[in-house]
Amino acid sequence: MELPNYLQSHFPGLKLMPSIYQQWNIGIPFTFAEEIYQFNEQGQLNMDRFELVYEQATTLFNELFASEDEVMLVTNMYKMVEKEKRTRKLKVYQSHLKQRKKLYQLQVETMPYPFEAEDADAYQLQQFSLLCQCRDIQIESLIKAAAHEDFPLKPRFGGYHVNYPDVFFINLTRDVIFFIYDDRGCEVIARNVQILRQLYEKYGNWIDEVDRADVVQRLGMEKDVL
Repeated sequence: MELPNYLQSHFPGLKLMPSIYQQWNIGIPFTFAEEIYQFNEQGQLNMDRFELVYEQATTLFNELFASEDEVMLVTNMYKMVEKEKRTRKLKVYQSHLKQRKKLYQLQVETMPYPFEAEDADAYQLQQFSLLCQCRDIQIESLIKAAAHEDFPLKPRFGGYHVNYPDVFFINLTRDVIFFIYDDRGCEVIARNVQILRQLYEKYGNWIDEVDRADVVQRLGMEKDVL
């Protein structure tokens, strides 16, 4: 199944870009390591925070994805329209797939730049998608690379000219989309509200207080769970 067809039939109207939670009525925004700052008292990166971010992101992923689930791994790369002399490797698929032969199945579509900007015509979005199974992906390293967007930590994604690449995990088996926007948190949306109700019951304390009432309303849960 191709990505546009899947989104049209299962998540109609959804644009695969940051803020998927705002576009879909069944979803949860999670906040990572909320009480730990990115830097310690010496001004160095606080690795205790990042270890907690990895743990929380991995925990949520494992709740939503099983090894045999059919997955579409989608990457948005933002670049200038004019070709540049040096293009960095994307470092999403080649670096994080267990079977390199899967690279031959990679699809790419070029689209207009999706964000508001005065010179938006100077940029474009290249959207890569790969259909595979969850067990084909090195999940741990992908999660870390997504969380490292604003910091000089490895692994990191490459290929970016304008913005750091956005990587979306789409579970075609369960109709769930999981997106880590950076070390601050992630967004999860689904077609089946029960999947996210169960997630809320286990990890509701990872939701920012500002978002909690909205999440409860979206999931159709009683207010006494707040």
